[in-house]
Parts: sequence; structure tokens; C-alpha cells
Amino acid sequence: MCGIAGIVAKDARLAPSDLVNFARLMAEAMPYRGPDDSGVWLSPDSRCALSHRRLSIIDLSPSGHQPMASDDGQSAIVFNGEIYNFLEIKRELESQGERFKTKSDTEVLLAVLRQSGTARLPKLDAMFAFGYYDAKNRELILARDAFGEKPLYYLETERYFAFASELHALTRLPDFDCRVDLDTVATYLTFQYVPSPKTIYQRANKLPPGCFLHQKPNAALLVERYFEFKTGSARQSNRSLDDLADELEAILITALRRRLISDVPLGAFLSGGVDSSTIAALITQKLGVPLKTFSIGFAGQPDSEHLDAAAIAKHLGTEHHEQVLQGYSLDLGRHIATVLDEPNGDSSCLPTYLVCRHARENATVAISGDGGDEMFGGYGRYFATVDEDDRNRAKILNLGWWTPGAAYVSSRVLVFRDQDIAMLFGDVPDGLAEHLSDLRRQLNEESRPLLNALRELDAKTYLPGAVLAKVDRMSMQHSLEVRTPYLSVEVAKFAANLAADDCYAGGQGKLVLKRVASRYLPAEWLARPKRGFGLPPQVWNREHILPLVRPLLLARESHLGAWVPRKRIEAFLDHQNREFSAYACWHLFILEIWLRTHLAMPADTYTVESASLMNGSLPQAQSLPITVAAAS
Repeated sequence: MCGIAGIVAKDARLAPSDLVNFARLMAEAMPYRGPDDSGVWLSPDSRCALSHRRLSIIDLSPSGHQPMASDDGQSAIVFNGEIYNFLEIKRELESQGERFKTKSDTEVLLAVLRQSGTARLPKLDAMFAFGYYDAKNRELILARDAFGEKPLYYLETERYFAFASELHALTRLPDFDCRVDLDTVATYLTFQYVPSPKTIYQRANKLPPGCFLHQKPNAALLVERYFEFKTGSARQSNRSLDDLADELEAILITALRRRLISDVPLGAFLSGGVDSSTIAALITQKLGVPLKTFSIGFAGQPDSEHLDAAAIAKHLGTEHHEQVLQGYSLDLGRHIATVLDEPNGDSSCLPTYLVCRHARENATVAISGDGGDEMFGGYGRYFATVDEDDRNRAKILNLGWWTPGAAYVSSRVLVFRDQDIAMLFGDVPDGLAEHLSDLRRQLNEESRPLLNALRELDAKTYLPGAVLAKVDRMSMQHSLEVRTPYLSVEVAKFAANLAADDCYAGGQGKLVLKRVASRYLPAEWLARPKRGFGLPPQVWNREHILPLVRPLLLARESHLGAWVPRKRIEAFLDHQNREFSAYACWHLFILEIWLRTHLAMPADTYTVESASLMNGSLPQAQSLPITVAAAS
């Protein structure tokens, strides 16, 4: 796992030495992504510089150094991620006469790109973001994995085109435009992230998952899709659950074998839930591979997930490592908001940060269960919406306003509802209103089973926007690589073809996956209610959060006041005293800290409170203390 960056000059407007310097500056902004090595490559046409920070996972030798150039020096790649099926691809290429000097998957990917460009991207079982420059064709290719496990941002100005693994690396470049518009602030508060291709900055973009980009001189940027998670139209299955489970288990075993390849210590997150427990069971019981497992929990909390994780670990015989926090402080959120490259309001960033830090003490790679809910239908909000839809169709539910879009694109997936945004901003900004309307319309016009439409929608939006971004940023803070077998392209294709009743029936979800799990885990464990990876309720409440947020947002130095008038902020916080939402307050807290510690200027009409920012004195990133109680 690594950090990548690159810059291409337009019409020789930047000197080669400047290109090298800027590429190096971007890489140096992400040292935690690659603590083991670094490098910069300048193309022979002096038009492009690529830079890299390396976290060594496969082929730890210097031969895996990046940027990695072709033998003729005309092309080079910077690559962040893992190609899990690279050995199969390597054997195929060798049979065609290709010769390799290293044991790394980077060299295999370089050969694939030189031979066939982007044509073979759909065949990669991988998580990745890469930049590949071909000096002969004067072409830069960027690409991102199928579901967006690895991030990739880009920026185009009159003088250059640049890209990086993290958005804040781009802020080190000249001509960077740090304006943030009101619509984007409202969008973040609504979804807890900024959906691709947009970013928090109005002039920067992120490449959507499953897409590649071509950049050539005197040509418009071309972004094309090579993978899409598209669910089927079947409501009822024509296969038994056991038959489907046999197929899924075989696919998962292949995905796991590939993801267990590592030249460094490897383990797995274990929460006690179906997704992570099934992965741990298949590794230990089916593959017979010893496994280290990791969990965190909170002392004095009867439903802390570490208790279930410990029971699962004992049953499977893993080498289990748990960290039980004796106390907890929300001040950790200050640090997390500071290190995020763009705001992510997912409150589980905090426990994810902690479990990654804990796992890194004994492993460099961790297997996770992310994606299981989206692939196989595991969220309670799916069930509630589908049940309502069934009752509505049967004329049992008589709500004149009810539609699938209105029911689902609501507080079930939105943190700030339409009325909350209007309360804070005076109205729902046009761009956000259009986006919400489009999501609701898609669901209302859907002819496929609703459950399949909901799985597909979340896989395209919530999964890459909130979940995978959270895991990537928190794990990279500790130089930990996280691998997700449920997001194997083969697993995804299997899941996409499932009928609705293969996923949910009789009040139970993830039926096919649970049938696999039932072969290795006690049935009563699989019937336990789903738990979120969240914070202890004794701190996730009005008494702890409002006193943290209110003085921060209403202080004279509040940065949110540059976008939202103080009177509206105060009125919204007063409303929270009556109808409290921990998530809404937390999103405002993360946003305020992020604005204080990152370059950001209002793009819209300035408020009175923005006067302190109008003189050009931009806030600079700074370190904030972490206060987490000692753990046992």
C-alpha cells in the first residue's frame, strides 16, 4: 500500500526541475502511506514527473522500487494497491514471451498496460489506484479499482494536470484553488461525505470507482467506466440456498487465497458479526491457515462487540488480540478531522482508527469484512424499506407520501434531512436538491426488486463515499494495508446476479452468506441482531456532544461562519436541544475542525463572519492532541 502522485506540464509551461520538485512535494505530504521507500521519475520528454511513497508488502527488495519504468525508459507507473491475481496474469504473459525481473505485482501491471492499455482492467482482481505515463504517445492514464478501495484525486489548471492519492497533497501545488462552495458544504452534511466525482474543493475532482482517465496534449480529459455493479431483475431464485452457498464458498476461497499472499505479517479484523466471522472461519477452518485476529471494545458496555469477537476467536482457534478501552474521549475526533484529506463524518472513523492502530502492532496487512452488507443485503434500512414497499403494494400501508425514493433517501441514509439543510442554509442549495431528486427518482422508477436496487445504489454511493474512504484513511494513518475479499470482482459478479429472496426473506438478510457461515459457526450466533461499529452510548449522547460542538461553532474564530450566518448556526443548535441528533452535531464538529486545519475559502457570497478569511490569511494545517484513555 502506497501513496502516489504525478504532474504533467501543459505546453512546456513548467520546467523539468519544477515538475520533479512538485511531484516530490506531493509525495512528502503522505509519508504515512509509504514509510519504507520513496522515489521520483521524470519522463524522457520532460513533460511528466511521477512520485511514490512505498509501504512494502510483496517483494520487499529494492527491485520493487517505484516509480517503476519500462526497460526502454519510455514509460513508467506509480501504483497504490494490490493485484491479487497477478501470479495468474504473470504466468499468462510469460507464456507469451514476456520476461520479468522482480516478484512484484507492479511489474506485472506495467507489462499489462504496455501490452494492452486499459483493455484488461476488468480482469484484475485488485484494489488499486495508479498513474501510468507513456512518453511515446504523450499520454497519462489514471485508473481506480472497481469499488473505490483506493483513492485518486486530480486537478487541472492552465499550466498542468496533477493527481495524488490524497487531496491535501494537491494543495501543495501552485495555482491550487482552495474555494469551497455552499452547495458542497450542504452536500457533505447531508451524506457525511462528498460524492464523486466532486470533492470538497470546487476545482478538484476524484476519479469515480471502476473508471479510468486519459490525459493527452490538446485534448479534453476522457473518463470511461470499465466496471459497474449492476444487480439483476429476479425476485425469486431458481436455485437452492445450499447450491448458491457452494458456489459462493468456492469463490470466496479463491479470493481469500489470493489475499493471503504477503511477505509481511497478516491478520484480520474480527467484530463478531457475520461478515468478519465468516472470513475468519474460512481462513482457519477451510484453508487451515493460522490467523491473528484483532478487535476493540469498551469496558462496562454489555453489548460491546469485542465480547462476541472473543467468543468467535475462541471457537475458531485464532490468535486473538483485543484492546478494551477503560475510558473514551471524543477529542480523538479533533485529530481525525485534522488528518482527513476531505471531511468524512462517519462516526466509526474513531473506532476504525483505534482498531487499525491496535492491529498494526502485530501485522502490516489486515483482512476486513467491508462490503458484505452491500453485496448480500445486510442493512436494516433495506429491510424496513422493502417491507414497507410490500405493504404499500398490498394496500396495507396507506401513506399518500410514500414512495421508495422518499422512504429510503431520507434519515435512513441522510444525516441532514432536507428540512435540516433548509433550517441551516435557508433553503436546499440547487445542486444538492437536484442530486437528491435524482436519487429518489431512480428508486421510484425502478422495475427490478427494490432490494436489488438498494444494494446497487449503496455500492455506488455509500460504500466508496463513506465506508471505504474511512477504512483507507484510518488504516493509512498507521501504515496498515486492509484487504476486502467481499469486493473481489468475482464475488461482486456473483452477488449482482442474486435474486432478491436469495438475500432477504422472513425478516432475515444475507441469506446466502449466512448459509456459508452456518457450516462453520453456531446457528444461534448467526441469528444475533446486527451491531454497528460505533461508539459507546455513554459518550454518544446530548450531554457529551452538544457541549463539545456549541462553543466551537459559536466562537468568534468559527470557520463555518464563513459559509453559514452565525444566527442560523445558533438557531440550529438550539433546535438540537429539543430534537437532538448525535450524527448531525458530529458532522458539524468534524467540518469545523477540518475547516480550521485545512486550506479553505468560501466560493459564494461572504457572510459577515467570513471577514477574518477575506484578507487572504488562510488557515494552515496543524497537529491537535489525541486524548484517548489508557487501554487494558
